Amino acid sequence: MNELIVIGGGLAGCEAAWQAARLGVNIVLYEMRPEKTTEAHKTSLLAELVCSNSLRSKEINTGPGLLKTELEVAGSLIIQAARESEVPAGSAFAVDRTLFSEFITEAIESHPNIYIVRKEIVELPDCIAIIATGPLTSALMTDAIKAVIGEEYLHFYDAIAPIIDAESIDYSKVYLSSRYGKGGDDYINCPMTKEQYNLFYDALMEADTVSAKSFEDAKVFEGCMPVEVMAKRGKDTLRFGPLKPIGLPDPKTGKVPYAVVQLRTENRERTAYNMVGFQTRLRWSEQKRVFRMIPGLENADFLRMGSIHRNTYINSPLHLNKDLSLKGRNNILLAGQITGVEGYIESTAVGLLAGINAARRMMNKEFICPPKESTHGSLITHITESDSRHFQPSNINFGLLPPDEMSISIRDKKLRRKRIVEIALKEWKGYINKIEG
Repeated sequence: MNELIVIGGGLAGCEAAWQAARLGVNIVLYEMRPEKTTEAHKTSLLAELVCSNSLRSKEINTGPGLLKTELEVAGSLIIQAARESEVPAGSAFAVDRTLFSEFITEAIESHPNIYIVRKEIVELPDCIAIIATGPLTSALMTDAIKAVIGEEYLHFYDAIAPIIDAESIDYSKVYLSSRYGKGGDDYINCPMTKEQYNLFYDALMEADTVSAKSFEDAKVFEGCMPVEVMAKRGKDTLRFGPLKPIGLPDPKTGKVPYAVVQLRTENRERTAYNMVGFQTRLRWSEQKRVFRMIPGLENADFLRMGSIHRNTYINSPLHLNKDLSLKGRNNILLAGQITGVEGYIESTAVGLLAGINAARRMMNKEFICPPKESTHGSLITHITESDSRHFQPSNINFGLLPPDEMSISIRDKKLRRKRIVEIALKEWKGYINKIEG
């Protein structure tokens, strides 16, 4: 077979297929939806965003901002879609999730080198293939991978925040603003007095959570912590986290509220808003009761309730080579969250590299390792060189990037990061030139 098989039509799978197709390889992309769905997906669109609609910071001096810049340099389909579907969100890069997925679906469907098959694959192919089935890999595919790696998957639990109908918000009690004026007035802010916050906190602590299976002793990813779990760490934890009021003075009083709940638009029409930082595993009836205690949300109509689902990933330092192939079956490459990266753009980045690596192998070209100084290279280092005894999923962050001797000597944090960014982009552009040369 002279076609590259890509299994999974999420962010990683679509990016892998796109990158390999750009290099001239023919692709067969398998996606099991809508024939078979998952506990989190709602549509049959490719690259459906099931959690937040934010790709995090746009600022290049942050890990997410630098990674997105590298993706754009490499001609990422996912970043193209994000640019086309962006909605106002201050310094964050948020998208209209429907427009985003529609753009990617149309691009993949219309590419002459990519053929889509809507079917569940339950066995690992014998040819070169990329497995990008994501954190909600089907049971049969899970078993197929387990048979190769010889151990159970690791796992953690991921939570989703509620979405609210814009027409149900009481705008007399809220105000528009972005923190520190970054961007336009892109967020709806629900201010709380100390008394209101204390009542909300007490209700949150008393609320009933979903007691599904082993959730009570579940490992929860720190970057997507359920709001009620975060609150249990202390009464003021939320006020220093998602409800932080600093930089959000209320124009009616000129003062900074005791706490602020922020709502971020879900689409360009601003007909729906996401409760920022309110990932939750509360029962739906409890979500309505407790979250309607927030000023402005007393009559909130919830278009989507918060929920929690299991994410699975392998112990990549034990089982993955640098080119993302399985050590026990090197014709199979893995991509996306199943490798132990966490986040939309991180999954995209690993998909991009898997697509490039698989395409080069199909064309009998040597593997080129991404530079460790880049965010892409640092993610590969994390998932292949971390201590396998303590391996945990990770978002991209500057802590993963190796500083050079000059940057270490720079005391000013902004200047030090500027230096790291310059090196990362220089090395990454050199890598892309080699790949495309």
